[in-house]
Parts: sequence; C-alpha cells; structure tokens
Amino acid sequence: MITINTNYAFILTILAGSATMLGVIPILFPFKDKEKIIITALGFASGVMIAASFFDLIPESYNYLISTYNIFLSILFILIFFVIGILLSSYINRNIDISNDNLYKVGITSMLAIIIHNLPEGIITFLTASVDKRLGFSLFIAISLHNIPEGISIAVPIYYSTKSRLKAFLYAFIAALSEPLGAILAYLFLKNFIDNFLLGILLSLIAGIMSNISLYELLPESLSYKRKKISIISTIIGLIFMYISISLT
Repeated sequence: MITINTNYAFILTILAGSATMLGVIPILFPFKDKEKIIITALGFASGVMIAASFFDLIPESYNYLISTYNIFLSILFILIFFVIGILLSSYINRNIDISNDNLYKVGITSMLAIIIHNLPEGIITFLTASVDKRLGFSLFIAISLHNIPEGISIAVPIYYSTKSRLKAFLYAFIAALSEPLGAILAYLFLKNFIDNFLLGILLSLIAGIMSNISLYELLPESLSYKRKKISIISTIIGLIFMYISISLT
C-alpha cells in the first residue's frame, strides 16, 4: 500500500510541475499585437501570484503554525518571514545584474521565485498524496491550474526580450523540474523530519517573495506599456482564476 501511494504521489507531483510548461503556449503563435500579449500575460501572472500569496500561502502558513503555537506567535512568525521574503526578493533584484533588458530581468526573477516556491510545493504535494489520495488529487488540480500562469510569467518575458523560444522553453522547464525535485527531497530526506513549523515559515517566506515579484516586478512592467485598462483587467482575471483554483481544494 505504501509503495502504491508513493508512486501515486510522485506521478501527481511530476504532472503538477509539468503544467508549468503549458505557460509556453502563448509564445508558439505569431500574435500581431505583441505588446498586448506581454501586458496581459504579466498582469494575469501578477494577479495569480498575489492571490496565491494572500488567499493560499499565508492562510496555509497560519494553519501549520497555529497547530503548535498561539495566535500571537503564529502571526508574528508569518509577518517576520513574509518580510524576510520581501527583503530577499528585493536584494536579488537589486544586486544580481542579469541584464539591462528589464523584461528579460522580470522573466529571470520570476523563474527564481517560482523555483523557490515549487520546491516546498512539491514537498507538500508529495507528502499529502502519499497519505491521502483524494486530498492529494485535489491539491494536484489546484497546483496545476496556478502553475500555468507561473509558466507564462517566465516564458512570455523571456521570449519577447530574447526572441528565442528555446530559452523561454528551457527556463520554464527548469522551473517545472523544481516541483518533482521537491518530491524527491521529501522522499529521501524530509518525510521523517519536516514539521509544521518548518512548513509554516517556508510558506510565509514564499508568500513574501511572490508578493514582491508581483507588486514590484510583474505588475509595474505590465503597467509601463501605458495600456493600463488591459493590465488592470488581466490582473483582476488572474486574481479570480487563482481564487477559483484555491477553492477547488
């Protein structure tokens, strides 16, 4: 039984990570209005990441922490590691000179944030699916749905800044691999040691990183094209999309 659940958990985690690759679909077609695609993709991805941070990651972080600590300490830990996530993301953005091309930098920064996000996500998916097939499948559906726009947030800026579909595909693929890597780490090292506190602070840290990427990278870049209506609408759609995705669990 354990072996079957373990195999099942690995399969779900790999499939959930693979959904990131669906984010490359927009770059496979020759759209006439390139600017509109960039604005829409960045705004949509921004909305998804904001919703994921505040409607999913932070509440889940609280649920893990409150099982061990009181309300005050739980909220305090969330705030501390949320701020640390913001500061870490800001440091990476300021001090790693990736390129003078801001759009390319957005793509790379998104990739790094998503890798950091997908590792513990892979751990959680694997551990959940190992012990509860039904809950694991629900989690797989929700994660797969929000991995698609995360792939978009990498592939679209990378492609339109470099004109290389190969680079866009490669960077999205690297991000996709981080989810099954999290499952492997959970299976080899963490399943007997990971606890609610560690999961709680990891989720808060990720929420801080993703919030910073959304509000200071993706959304500003989307708004910089001066077609604010498209940017705002796509951001709202991203928020709604992610809220529906979360509600499935």
